[in-house]
Amino acid sequence: MIRVGIVGGSGYTGGELLRLLLFHSDCQVVQVTSERFAGKSVSKAHPNLRGTTGLKFCALSQLSPCDVLFLCLPHGRAMESIGDFQSLAPRLVDLSADFRLHSAERYQHWYAGEHSRPDLLGSFVYGVPELHRDALRSAALVACAGCNATASILAVRPLTRRGLVDSIVIDVKAGSSEGGNVSSDASHHPERSGAVRSYRPTGHRHVGEIEQSLGDIPIHFSATSIEMVRGILATCHVFISESLDEKAVWKIYREDYGNEPFVRIVKERSGIHRYPEPKLLAGTNYCDIGFERDPGTDRLVVISAIDNLMKGSAGQAVQCFNIMHGLNETLGLKFPGLHPV
Repeated sequence: MIRVGIVGGSGYTGGELLRLLLFHSDCQVVQVTSERFAGKSVSKAHPNLRGTTGLKFCALSQLSPCDVLFLCLPHGRAMESIGDFQSLAPRLVDLSADFRLHSAERYQHWYAGEHSRPDLLGSFVYGVPELHRDALRSAALVACAGCNATASILAVRPLTRRGLVDSIVIDVKAGSSEGGNVSSDASHHPERSGAVRSYRPTGHRHVGEIEQSLGDIPIHFSATSIEMVRGILATCHVFISESLDEKAVWKIYREDYGNEPFVRIVKERSGIHRYPEPKLLAGTNYCDIGFERDPGTDRLVVISAIDNLMKGSAGQAVQCFNIMHGLNETLGLKFPGLHPV
């Protein structure tokens, strides 16, 4: 039995991770930290877990050694205490942005500040299994990808890795849980309800991860908050350098994702579910990808959908955990979602 701890377990990501790991057949959750809820039942922060566990939150100072630590801290916090975490567990899975980028220069550009442990940048495996499965098998340090980056990278990488792309315009529509569980003026109900708010038309930090994964291609990214709690829909306008019909595009995506357990190609001729839909993915670890060729132009529209708290965060972390330990990659992640919701 693999003994795991969750650092920063009272947020939405920590709660999803705890939910998944409590029902994972090969691990035991031994500690979950929260400074705010220390000493209180985990169900105080996660009422969906009532009656499922007797675990209580502990303070960070009370952490004891275990086999794996999942770090669900706010951005900037993991790097400050990374030495302490390494002394407590031989394997770390970081769900923050602290170690996703591989250079101090790239980090400073996208996060407008100095990285406190630049010596460790590049030593973390970037946690997208579809890209780095082999490296994850022997990894001791994993930095899980950002949710917007995951949806965008999986959508277009089959094209970029074949050198078929001149430029990409990505429009992401995101649910409110992407902002975390700390309230703000923007999340106040009268301000948030019914809003379609462009919150990052340029300069989104996840572009750094997308560029790092896709290479030297012009990428234009915008993000909009919509009336949805969970989910991301990425509409990617890909301007291709070769004339490809839909049959050729289908073949490319089948070659790359035909055997992937959590990527599904969605391409229906009729019905209301012809394209990926985040609502259908709530609570699942799937990334659904669809596409449509714009006739007479060099534009291919690729659409991807995920649950930002699952394939965009906690679910992907568990998928990485499974690979790191030689387990079945789908262990604890087979929930297919609900319909209708």
